[in-house]
Amino acid sequence: MKYPIIAYGSPVLRQKATAIEPAEYPHIKELVADMFETMYSARGVGLAAPQVGMSMRLFVIDATPFDDDEPELKDFKKVFINANILEETGEEWAFNEGCLSIPEIREDVMRKSTVRISYYDENWKHHEETFSGLAARVIQHEYDHIEGKLFTDKLSPLRKRLLEKRLNDISRGMVKVEYKMKFPAVKKGR
Repeated sequence: MKYPIIAYGSPVLRQKATAIEPAEYPHIKELVADMFETMYSARGVGLAAPQVGMSMRLFVIDATPFDDDEPELKDFKKVFINANILEETGEEWAFNEGCLSIPEIREDVMRKSTVRISYYDENWKHHEETFSGLAARVIQHEYDHIEGKLFTDKLSPLRKRLLEKRLNDISRGMVKVEYKMKFPAVKKGR
């Protein structure tokens, strides 16, 4: 099942998501499959539960499209449940990021090159791993979503002001996308 992507301006994107327990989500694998299907249909490399309207600490990534730049990302597909970043280290580096919830806007964002993270997979198996490069970047971007943050928060105040009209247009549904979205400032029936 494909979910609509929640657009910029929706309150769920600004909430710190809550941890989930196995007993609460016996069908977690179905939800994960639906999130991957939604992400792929929108041509994304990551998707967090808040982006489909669920304030839970869950995100999925598939960094395979970056395997030309980093061959170790071939088949790099992971599920992160109740993730907690333990450490971000290394040099900060810029990369042009976009977001399915903020279509048609891409900006250079500075992030640390390495991340150590604790999380559960879809089988509720615990992991503590370190990732670098583009894998770390995608993880950090999606992790921000479960913390109620967006990549635009990392931009300079001037850059944010310059993007303000475009961001407001997105929340009003004044953007063309090839995937289904829900816009916070669009009234039903119009």
